[in-house]
Amino acid sequence: MPSYVETAAAIARESGALISEYLKRHIGFELKGEFDLVTEADKASERLIIERLHASFPDHSVVAEEGGGQDRASEYRWYVDPLDGTTNFAHGFPFFNVTLALERAGELVAGVIFDPVRNEMFTAERGSGSYLNGQRIRVSKTSRIENSLVSTGFPSRKRHQNVNIHFFYQLSMLSHGARRPGAAALDLAYVACGRTDIFWEFSLNPWDVAAGVLLVREAGGACSDMHGRELDLRGPHILADNGLLHQSTLDLFAEIFARKYRFQLPEMQPF
Repeated sequence: MPSYVETAAAIARESGALISEYLKRHIGFELKGEFDLVTEADKASERLIIERLHASFPDHSVVAEEGGGQDRASEYRWYVDPLDGTTNFAHGFPFFNVTLALERAGELVAGVIFDPVRNEMFTAERGSGSYLNGQRIRVSKTSRIENSLVSTGFPSRKRHQNVNIHFFYQLSMLSHGARRPGAAALDLAYVACGRTDIFWEFSLNPWDVAAGVLLVREAGGACSDMHGRELDLRGPHILADNGLLHQSTLDLFAEIFARKYRFQLPEMQPF
């Protein structure tokens, strides 16, 4: 029998091929509410993933972004985002992925993130390390925020109420730069393989982060909430980094939460 991660990787690869075909067709999108986009690719990918998971693991619960899963009573629960980075996908911006993670009795045990554009498959099993296309990956060895490259994200709705601009500005000024690619699962995968050093974000869902959290931890990194407390997949925020930067980032965040800023926003000047 294939392992959980092998089965999940095969499903993610099949789903990635499906959404790649939709990308070639330049399909349109619908709105879930005022700002949140959903495409036919999201729906088709979710149908495929749920069908494959139910065929392989009929007793497992499935929680999926578009609501097609069944959150039944089971010690095994899959978190599925059939197309993470939908807004990017809808605009043809090549940064999106398929992600699946398995939780057993509340503990993450397997996770995959597949980037069909770059043909990159990130996989992790609890206690077995993290891998990119079968090669072991580890977090970076950067030890100072001033030498780091960081990433974050912003919500598609209620942007005017989101406080992340304060964190974004402080990290942008302090680090080598802040990136906002728009797909949280890949942001976490990039921390796991050392391409970035720190990722944080507010108001994510379990299917956005579950696989990435396992990847980061199995690659030697650290994950908590932005106050340093134990991470709740349904909590209000997340911080993931290489572990060496965790305490210094938490110290910086504590200052920002207290409205103490190392760098003041510049005054607008006439140009």
